[in-house]
Amino acid sequence: MPISYDRARELALRLSRGLSLDVLKDRLAPRDPEQHPAPPRVPGASQWSAEARASRIEFLEARAGELPALDARAAAVDPATLKGNIENYIGMTQIPTGVIGPLRINGLHASGDYYVPLATSEGALVASFDRGARLITESGGVATLVTTEQVQRAPGFVFASIAEAALFAAWCVEQFERFREVAATATKHGQLVDMQAHIEANHVYLIFAFYTGDAAGQNMVTFCTAAVCADLLERTPVTPVTWFLEANMSGDKKATALSFISTRGRNATAEVRLPAALVEKRLHTTPARMAQYWRMSFIGGVQSGSIGVSGHISNGIAALFLATGQDVACVSEASVGITRMEVEDDGSLYAAVSLPNLIVGTVGGGTRLPTAAECLRILDCIGADRASRLAESCAAVALAGELSIVGALCAGDFARAHAVYGRSKSGK
Repeated sequence: MPISYDRARELALRLSRGLSLDVLKDRLAPRDPEQHPAPPRVPGASQWSAEARASRIEFLEARAGELPALDARAAAVDPATLKGNIENYIGMTQIPTGVIGPLRINGLHASGDYYVPLATSEGALVASFDRGARLITESGGVATLVTTEQVQRAPGFVFASIAEAALFAAWCVEQFERFREVAATATKHGQLVDMQAHIEANHVYLIFAFYTGDAAGQNMVTFCTAAVCADLLERTPVTPVTWFLEANMSGDKKATALSFISTRGRNATAEVRLPAALVEKRLHTTPARMAQYWRMSFIGGVQSGSIGVSGHISNGIAALFLATGQDVACVSEASVGITRMEVEDDGSLYAAVSLPNLIVGTVGGGTRLPTAAECLRILDCIGADRASRLAESCAAVALAGELSIVGALCAGDFARAHAVYGRSKSGK
């Protein structure tokens, strides 16, 4: 992701978090399972009985506290508490929620062994991601890192001529510090961090980028941009013919090449090194074959015009978003990413995932809904100072899923796994 030198300096300060390089490297290093044993796996794996479900609830409640909403013990939701989340409320849509783990994450913000809730109706998905999580944990864990954090809103302005458009854009560039001060009047938690001006004939697009704290920030950036636009319209030396608060250059709820290279939300990346023996034991294939598959699939993705190339990142991101109360429509940009697999000199498999557009939050929005709050608590990602932890968890989960599906395709297990897990009891 190319960034300007001043943003790179800001990024370096955020990444260090006051830590020396040696301490940072140690934090992201694998944890030897023999010296740091992983906690127990989720009980009753591949069992659908009421008793098995009860054992899983008991297991999670011992770690995350009471889970009455997930366990269907809670009272019906008071409709009045849903103002801001839904209109014309009639009831709750239920989606089966499973859990994977432990997933060992050695991240800058997420550090430890996590149990991850995933909501889906697709059979085989939870089992696949759980297999990937087990593989990662047995290897010592996945290193994760959040870099850039920004959410955009892109107002558009129409002028009588190109000359007026150019003058307006030039004036706006000189007003950035003023715009930053005005934006601060509309939020207590975010700040304007960057602005780009784009001229298309007599149109000007201003792409405002905001840091949004622990909120996903969609509403925040809208309110801040509205305040900035009101201020600039009062003071501009060149009055536009008309203007729009969002002119479709922010990448909001769509996959775009611009967001792919510049980040919308949080940019998270994850990597893991898997010994060849572990790959053969758990995935029944080899690092060389997985790397070979990755090369072919990457070329296939390029030929199909894919923005980013991956296996099924959207599966994990959608399931995690549903479970934790994120804006599910943002899966359209959040699941855009790159998966990479290579064989290292010692024969081990190096695997990485980069996700530049994770629109996630741990406060506000759907995170306050009953089951979402409980799932965030299971993941230890609820409340302030947890959004970057959630983003790093997303990257780790996505990598677990990529390893599992590529392993299944290389070992010839892909169809069989769906036959076992992806069909109802009737087999239809």
